[in-house]
Amino acid sequence: MRFADCEVAGAILTRRNLAIPSPGGFPIHDPREGQYPERTILVGFAGRRPPTQVRASLDELGRLVDTAGAVIVGELVQKRGAPTPATLFSKGKVEEIKGLVTATSADTIACDDDLTPAQVRNLEKALDKKVVDRSEVILSIFAKHARTRESRLQVEVAQLEYSLPRLRHMWKHLERLGGGIGTRGPGESQLETDRRLARDRVSLLKRQLEVVEKERKVQRQSRADQFRVAIVGYTNAGKSTLFNALTRASVRAEDRLFATLDATTRRLVNEQRELLLLTDTVGFIRKLPHHLVASFRSTLAEVVEADLWLHVVDASDPGFRAQLANVEEVLATFGGGDSTPRRAVLAFNKTDAVTDEALLYALPIEFPGSVQVSAQTGAGLKELRERLWEERRSQRAAAAARAAARRAGTLTSGRPPAPSRAAPTSRPR
Repeated sequence: MRFADCEVAGAILTRRNLAIPSPGGFPIHDPREGQYPERTILVGFAGRRPPTQVRASLDELGRLVDTAGAVIVGELVQKRGAPTPATLFSKGKVEEIKGLVTATSADTIACDDDLTPAQVRNLEKALDKKVVDRSEVILSIFAKHARTRESRLQVEVAQLEYSLPRLRHMWKHLERLGGGIGTRGPGESQLETDRRLARDRVSLLKRQLEVVEKERKVQRQSRADQFRVAIVGYTNAGKSTLFNALTRASVRAEDRLFATLDATTRRLVNEQRELLLLTDTVGFIRKLPHHLVASFRSTLAEVVEADLWLHVVDASDPGFRAQLANVEEVLATFGGGDSTPRRAVLAFNKTDAVTDEALLYALPIEFPGSVQVSAQTGAGLKELRERLWEERRSQRAAAAARAAARRAGTLTSGRPPAPSRAAPTSRPR
């Protein structure tokens, strides 16, 4: 059986109840299943987190579900008690969710926390409905927004690696078909066949990604002598809109989560004919699936190799401080063991949507050196451009000084300068 023979719109092998995705991704809805879009209930487990943090996380899950194309019909949060290993939620809460499913005619339950494969199976058995966790919703959005060949390959690898431990076979009457040469023991079970197909597909996709990554690497090497700035930040902070405003590009910009998946680079030139390269990158979010981070390493390499990070923050979001901390935590992992922190310019975007004027006065005090801009209205863009050029001149001057110090042999690296060899003198006869 080939993967091409299992074409399913929405990319989940529903006929066999498997979670093996095909190149299109596995969206949270399927128009062939009757209702469109799916009616979804949000559920969360508070644990020891403060109520404000739980509320913010659940609201973000709601935006993710909305971006995936589903409609929210209810929500429930378990506020007390320890997590249950079998279902995460207590038995009473599971019954409460089941009652809400009946009352709202929901099709899907979206959990704000990552679930183990066993927890998903147990919840689906108890609720008789499809259960997805936060990572699966994010993966479905990535599959929906993937446009280029590279992003499609990256998303499919992440989906397959996420799905491998979650394969569920329902064809128990075909348990030992396929006995004979090339099979395992007396015969290969259907689940083993599915896993083997998925692993083979992952290996093929990774080989294709290696080719794409080599092309990317050649492109980055050709730009190595240029000053490179990577726009980073939380998803939907207005990075692509700001990128378009600074470079007059036409990158897709929407008021949606993860509207941009592919890195796009454009030139920025000033009146003095100075040049820098500005790159728009994928946004970050809480609990970003590690499969995606691993699969998007070639795209994130643009961030790792940049000379400067332009960290864009949505100033109009009440939880922008938590988002800022989350992005900085992710960026700290891109240091590659370098003890020298990467320089970054903090830009507070969407200032036109800020209703609290006191916040605009407080931001420069709380975050010295930050810049306030509005990519929508153009306010602050001139100041931001000047700041980028100042950073370029400063880093280029520091690099020139270090190069001169190396040539002179006076760089303070703990080693004495190498003695210069004197020309041999002729001995007197």
